[in-house]
Amino acid sequence: MSGRSPDTPRPGANAPRPGANAPQVRRRYGPEAMRVYHREHTGRPLRVLWTLEELGQPYELVAMTYEQGKSEEHFARHPLGRVPVLEDDEGYVFESAAICMHVADLFPEGAMMPPVGTHDRALAYQWAVFAPSEIEPPLIEAAIFAEADPDRSAKAKNRFSLAAAAVAGALDGGVYLVGDRLTVADVMISSALNFTSRAGFGELLEEPLKEYVARLRERPAFQRAQKRLAELPTPAE
Repeated sequence: MSGRSPDTPRPGANAPRPGANAPQVRRRYGPEAMRVYHREHTGRPLRVLWTLEELGQPYELVAMTYEQGKSEEHFARHPLGRVPVLEDDEGYVFESAAICMHVADLFPEGAMMPPVGTHDRALAYQWAVFAPSEIEPPLIEAAIFAEADPDRSAKAKNRFSLAAAAVAGALDGGVYLVGDRLTVADVMISSALNFTSRAGFGELLEEPLKEYVARLRERPAFQRAQKRLAELPTPAE
């Protein structure tokens, strides 16, 4: 048993860790290092492009056919073969909410995520997750079963309406969901609400939410992202 007192520091305990004094450098990804994978006829990649455009950051957009999206190469990027996927110089990130929050954190000067540790930050997380968990699923279910099972479709529409009402209540006549500026929360929620038009359920949105979505879609960054997708050449089979 060692005779060293419990209060005596272990040898080297106070030595600095290798690299402890090195400056912390935040990577800035260039257009060739930051790449967004998109597949034709999908809507969620637009969120990522919109966020990048709001932040003023360059990126490469890679369009795939359905077949390319089901290739082994793409399954190495996303285990389920879905899009969007972001590639940067450290690897891949999937799930649109995660990607949007990640790139917002990479470029905090864009203020698309509130400061870490604040209540507004928690609210941004809340609404960014609310979009794919509470808004999109009932819309998708309602569209899938509209003809095969109208009762199930109607129940799904009701669930969507409850979720949409929660968003309207949080907006309460305001311009943005969190604070006094656009955040990832607005990108995620407004794009999810816009699925109503793609699904043919535009009547489900109350007028204040229609105005909210329309107002955000008029932003120059959204218009640039939409144009970028529209100008994509048809991917080779």
